[in-house]
Amino acid sequence: MNQIRFAIAAVTLLALSATASAQLLPPPARPVAPKPAAPSPRAASCHNGASFDRFLADVKQQAIAAGVSQRALSEASPYLVYDQGIVNRDRGQRVFGQLFTEFAGRMAATYRMQNGQQHIKQYAAAFARAEKDYGVPPAVIAAFWGLESDFGANMGNLPTLKSLVSLAYDCRRSEMFVGETIAALKVIDRGDLTPDEMIGSWAGELGQTQFLPTHYVNYAVDYDGDGRRDLLRSGPDVIGSTANYIANGLKWRRGEPWLEEIKVPANLPWEQTDLSVQQPRSKWAQLGVTYPDGRPLPNDNLAASVLLPMGRTGPAFMAYPNFAAYTEWNNSLIYSTTAGYLASRIAGAAPMRKPAQPVAQLPFNELRELQQLLVRAGFNVGKVDGVLGQQSRSAVKAMQIKYGLPADSWPTAELLARMRGGTAQAQPAGVVR
Repeated sequence: MNQIRFAIAAVTLLALSATASAQLLPPPARPVAPKPAAPSPRAASCHNGASFDRFLADVKQQAIAAGVSQRALSEASPYLVYDQGIVNRDRGQRVFGQLFTEFAGRMAATYRMQNGQQHIKQYAAAFARAEKDYGVPPAVIAAFWGLESDFGANMGNLPTLKSLVSLAYDCRRSEMFVGETIAALKVIDRGDLTPDEMIGSWAGELGQTQFLPTHYVNYAVDYDGDGRRDLLRSGPDVIGSTANYIANGLKWRRGEPWLEEIKVPANLPWEQTDLSVQQPRSKWAQLGVTYPDGRPLPNDNLAASVLLPMGRTGPAFMAYPNFAAYTEWNNSLIYSTTAGYLASRIAGAAPMRKPAQPVAQLPFNELRELQQLLVRAGFNVGKVDGVLGQQSRSAVKAMQIKYGLPADSWPTAELLARMRGGTAQAQPAGVVR
């Protein structure tokens, strides 16, 4: 749902996968006593060489200027300590590298779908109120709730203030985390949480749907009427706040769908299968796109994109404008597609069909080589890391068009051979589903 989660979500989600139905709304873990660690010399390089203590004094002055009280600063000060271990984790974070079907099979498993449906029944009044207030369906909220923390079972166990101020002093995203530190102080100041209650992920995210403090300040609501916005323990507060963020932060369109599985024909113009290409459903129907069971798409003008997370032989989805909320929450295509798919399952959709045969995936070293070749060809693929991000997918599509290959954005041995200068024959463009 925010910038920091884009690359780190796999770490959190891998930990979540081991947890099934945990008890509802467990109390957060209590913090251990902070243990300061010496900053890396490079940490001060973007602060004119200022020590951490000098940097922290400046942050506190910025907080006061932003309206934070001296009382809140005094309460928070014991937790505003540097931890080099947090910075090391940030710099060594893992990213998504799995096949979509593997990731979704684990993270959108039946037990998580059922747990989402159970929570919708458990908090029926809060979900109904949130849908009325914000237009966000219960299944959409429940899917994020389940993926982010398994409904409160895995919210993280590190002191939030220590994480935030450590990442603020580091130079990689200093400005962002200074802002998040000040926002956390505002959460304390208005009485939502005390400093010792602020326990979360190493990246400073809080609560059962893992809000960064700025989102906590801007979108958290008191849905249980106790005068606090408690996203760690209050189910109604979690539901209302998440709906508020999705509706007003991510611009959800009331009453519209988000993601549906489809069946694509063998002769689809593959270059048009991209989130950047939207056409009326009537146009996709004319091109032979149907629902998985062969039923025709509605003959209407609702805009939609064809999304192929694993290319033309893998699962296929119709992504509607509301799917943008998922990619804004987390711009990893694997995560966002899984979240949208899980929401559809919680809402009653059938499981997606398995590909008729395994979808070939280039091994890590060959994906990395392909990225290097794309960079040499003049494309910006972001980090050359062997992971197929959106920039890499766009570059792959462009090269597929150049070589006359099916332009479905999925890297293949054929494309790699062409870019190496090989002469392997192109594979048929047909799809077996």
